[in-house]
Amino acid sequence: PDHLPNTEATAEVTAAAVDNLKFLKQGTSDLAFTMADMAQDAVAGRDVFSDFGAVQVRTLAVLYSSYSHLVTNASGGISAISDLRGRVVSTGAAGSGTTVIARRMLQAAGLDPGRDIREQSLGVAQSVDALKDGKIDAFFWNGGLPTGSILDLVNTPGVRAHFIPTDGPLPRLEQMFGPSLYYRDVIPKDTYNNEAEIPVVAVANLLVASAEMPEDLAHDITQLLFDRQDELAAIHPQARTLSLKTALSGSPVPFHPGAIRFYRERNVWKQ
Repeated sequence: PDHLPNTEATAEVTAAAVDNLKFLKQGTSDLAFTMADMAQDAVAGRDVFSDFGAVQVRTLAVLYSSYSHLVTNASGGISAISDLRGRVVSTGAAGSGTTVIARRMLQAAGLDPGRDIREQSLGVAQSVDALKDGKIDAFFWNGGLPTGSILDLVNTPGVRAHFIPTDGPLPRLEQMFGPSLYYRDVIPKDTYNNEAEIPVVAVANLLVASAEMPEDLAHDITQLLFDRQDELAAIHPQARTLSLKTALSGSPVPFHPGAIRFYRERNVWKQ
């Protein structure tokens, strides 16, 4: 806020991406972080937004990838998503993007999340504790790299965490949701003391605003993202991956006219 004259900013602690987007519609937030699949559902007013109604969001920038982690105990005999049948599995906090993508991956792998697993709804820190205590067999988490709670898990003496590749259902996900929403990426080796890359499903993380945000303000916020990138990276390491090259690819919803004006000024707007 120091860099935007006449503008006040406050951060809201929210449950997850779904709430973030609902707050935009209600006018209680002006900006939101969300995963691309949640933004697409919000604009279409479908899935978790079917009762709430469509939310007119516009993208300011594609920030970084969210990686679909699936973590188990190495002694649990789970090596693929299909092995979760009959197991106790956390699919993420209620109302989170993690839950939506976890259920979609389970369906794409041929499992019914309501019938074929015993579903728990825990956030990542709770999931880590539950796995340590033997209360769950596995958990999904969709987020950036590295995630602190998972680092804590792999560095806990006596616990052997095992990461399951999640890219198997990708062809089916592409059939169900289009070819560009979900994509294959890898968790690099040594991210979590892992000896090899872990292939996973990834989805873009977006900074979005209400379509009603004034064009000048949307322009200035987008510019600030890039002008103050070093300061942002000091707060969140993944801000380092933000670039003009990647900020425009991976959004299934339209860009805000103010953001488009900024990208035109930087000669990167091609669409």
